[in-house]
Amino acid sequence: MNRRPLLALLALSSLTLASPGAMAQAKEIRIAHVHSLTGPLEAYGKQTTTGFMMGLDYATGGTMMVAGKKLVVIEKDDQGKPDLGKSLLAAAYSDDKADIAVGPTSSGVALAMLSVAEEYKKILLVEPAVADSITGEKWNKYIFRTGRNSSQDAISNAVALDKPGTVIATLAQDFAFGRDGVKAFKDSIKHAKLVHEEYLAPATTDFTAGLQHLIDALKDKPGRKIVWVVWAGANSPFSKFADQELQKRYGIELATGGNILPAMAAYKSFPGMEGAAYYYFGIPKNPVNEAMVAQHYKEFKSPPDFFTAGGFSAAMAVVTALKKTNGNTSTNTLIKTMEGMSFDTPKGVMTFRKEDHQAMQSMYHFKIKVDPAFAWGVPELVREIKAEEMNVPIRNKR
Repeated sequence: MNRRPLLALLALSSLTLASPGAMAQAKEIRIAHVHSLTGPLEAYGKQTTTGFMMGLDYATGGTMMVAGKKLVVIEKDDQGKPDLGKSLLAAAYSDDKADIAVGPTSSGVALAMLSVAEEYKKILLVEPAVADSITGEKWNKYIFRTGRNSSQDAISNAVALDKPGTVIATLAQDFAFGRDGVKAFKDSIKHAKLVHEEYLAPATTDFTAGLQHLIDALKDKPGRKIVWVVWAGANSPFSKFADQELQKRYGIELATGGNILPAMAAYKSFPGMEGAAYYYFGIPKNPVNEAMVAQHYKEFKSPPDFFTAGGFSAAMAVVTALKKTNGNTSTNTLIKTMEGMSFDTPKGVMTFRKEDHQAMQSMYHFKIKVDPAFAWGVPELVREIKAEEMNVPIRNKR
């Protein structure tokens, strides 16, 4: 029997049958999930929902209960808008009496929400927004993050690409996600030479001018030439790059991190492309990933994706913490419990670093293989880059 959708419906129905006051008296643990169910990052948000509900089901053995208390999930759509996300989180804590919140998808929305968690003295578990500043200079003690941060993305990509004689230019979206990513990458480069940074608006669809700037910066340089791309959303630049045949005409390669499977369809045009990924369903070998992959195939006839794993990991962190506190949702108790806490995920064990509450985790150096059995470029594992190999800076002002 497929329990997850039924349990989700039961959780949602309970919201309509009881007032907030009555529910506060009931044996419930209320979790607000504030993220992008519409807007430019809709695909990411919907995957996170799927993974989060699957993860709660898995972590509770199908009961959706911890210490005799029912887990109730309240979904809120921030549409990728910072002001809306901020007001929705405030409403979740005040009106919906949420004990803990999870989300959001966008780094810009996350940065707007941090002060709300501090104002209400409630935990916000960030998944999957990645900007370093979330657990860096904008951080407060109520913020934890299961998602990887920009430094983890950048350092792992630097491990894959930072070789003597390599010349690199970057292309990124002109907002927190892109700028933090490039900064962290630049800080991590020790051997290669970074010669140009190109930033374009997140909604860009015409990449002609930006692409020409990158070509001009690299075409006459000796050695291996790479454009490292930091991009999220549906309007990917990869098809434009493929049309221009950069490698054939100028010897310019592309490199990037992992992405959702539909976006990686464009990777088929770049066999051999290297980078480092947060997750790909065929890479981690552990019981949690095997269970998630099997359940996702059972429900959707397809493999779990990039952000499905993130949602699942967030759920594992929440349930692990609640089990350790025996269902106690006192914020101070949860903070003490979660600082330094290790928990299982589809990627293996993650650990919340005590200093900034960032989940330390493995990343995966990959090389793209074209396999006709798959609609996307397949990231084949070169090697796992373990958490202890990455010197991820502590950037907060604690």
